[in-house]
Amino acid sequence: MSAGMSINDYYRGKGVLLTGGSGFMGKVLVEKLLYSVPDIGNIYILMRPKRGKSVYQRLEELQRLPLFDRIRNERPSAFKKIKVLQGDVLFENFGLSDMDVEKLSEEISLVFHFAATLRLEAPLKDNVNMNTCGTQRTLNVAKRLKKLEVFVHLSTAFCYPDYKILEEKIHPPTVLPSDIMRLIEWLDDKQLALLTPSLLGAHPNCYTYSKRLAESIVANAFETMPVVIARPSIVCPALSEPLPGWVDNLNGPVGLMLGAGKGAIRSMLCDGSLFAQVIPVDTAINAIIAIGMIEGLRKEKSDVIPIYNINTGHQKPTTWGDVLKIGKDYGRKFPLAWPLWYPNGDITTNYALHEFKRIFYHLLPAYCIDFLLLITGQKRFMLRVQERISQGLQVLQYFTMRPWTFPCPNFDAIESKLHGNDKTTFSTDLSNVEKEKYIQNCVEGGRLYCLKEDPTKIHLNKMYHNFLYVLDWIVKILFSLLIFSFLAKWFEPVKDVLSLGEPVVKLLPFLGPAVFDKSS
Repeated sequence: MSAGMSINDYYRGKGVLLTGGSGFMGKVLVEKLLYSVPDIGNIYILMRPKRGKSVYQRLEELQRLPLFDRIRNERPSAFKKIKVLQGDVLFENFGLSDMDVEKLSEEISLVFHFAATLRLEAPLKDNVNMNTCGTQRTLNVAKRLKKLEVFVHLSTAFCYPDYKILEEKIHPPTVLPSDIMRLIEWLDDKQLALLTPSLLGAHPNCYTYSKRLAESIVANAFETMPVVIARPSIVCPALSEPLPGWVDNLNGPVGLMLGAGKGAIRSMLCDGSLFAQVIPVDTAINAIIAIGMIEGLRKEKSDVIPIYNINTGHQKPTTWGDVLKIGKDYGRKFPLAWPLWYPNGDITTNYALHEFKRIFYHLLPAYCIDFLLLITGQKRFMLRVQERISQGLQVLQYFTMRPWTFPCPNFDAIESKLHGNDKTTFSTDLSNVEKEKYIQNCVEGGRLYCLKEDPTKIHLNKMYHNFLYVLDWIVKILFSLLIFSFLAKWFEPVKDVLSLGEPVVKLLPFLGPAVFDKSS
């Protein structure tokens, strides 16, 4: 690497092609490049029309997000460097003409391949077509770029669940990616659904499986192309840039915290003693930008494909139990608006207990709410919401019930390869971060950017929160009395014991009539 070269020096005048630019990490990458790498060339974002909106309308909406506030306020002219390309990784050449690709070839030096479907529960065909075939199509385009210096493939740290220690190296797939790509073309959805369990093996879902196949494809291209793999762990809201707590989706831990804060999630299978393997999105993006420079300046080709496990769980060890406690305490001080019930959920490693809570705290209330909506002529939705929550929990619980170990020597060495202010501007060290403050910012980010709640109405939220607290205790007491009344009715010894407290027991609803039933 050239001695003393800054990231801005390296990226100066260079064109960048980004797939997945409208996604969570893609948006943060664009903003960070525009703000912290002012001399960068044009940034080409691959985008498709969506929901009746053209790619130009979507780009305008993108630029109006709070995420880009500091660009709008300080460097509005930087927006001119964003060039939108109408295309899709689901098509060969992204659906672009040969002339378009030729023009890109004269300008693009770096490719960041972020496009992927993140629906962990999606079927095999969807995941493979987007994550595996999409990667192959992107590599095919990148091969035609004359000035290409580095191709950064965004993977996931969880793509090898059959290994106890997930090192910064490639493991062979159980089958050839080309075979699977042909398979999704030949077979229909029903046939694929039958084959999927045997194909997945140790993989918990089609997402991690398709990303593993994609890594194999990228590794095969290493002989002829300057490719590198970046594997972030669970990506969470921003630590500080562009805004503390910035997030635009309810995936991962922030969705769980908000779901619990809304009283919709009351139980989850999670080992609170395990360390949370997470990374703030801005820290991950800092690493990826630095990786682009480090690998782009590499003078001698390495023997094996460079791989970076982008994870900070070892820098600031935090257990899932810590995350729950901090989030819960903060949620009680500054509650979310209009929760469905008093937010008092918990985690457990006991499958039977979790299933009991899921039935009584998730499903039964959902049926009751939908029944009330039915008789009042309103549209039912609660059961559908709980079904989606159950699906999401089932997927996430695989990652929260197992220990994960990610050695990160390449990632940890990034800061030592940066110079001057880059060590601060593109910091990847979280060892001095206050985890309580960060988790609180995550909750606030979810409140502001996902739920769109007004933070000035916290005092009203507290009043409703206190009302639900009292109501929760009343329901618990009544439910307990109902259970004991059944026991007293069917088991004489229980009735005899309870009858000893006649002055009090006879006044209690459900239990009093059951214990002192004159007809018995």
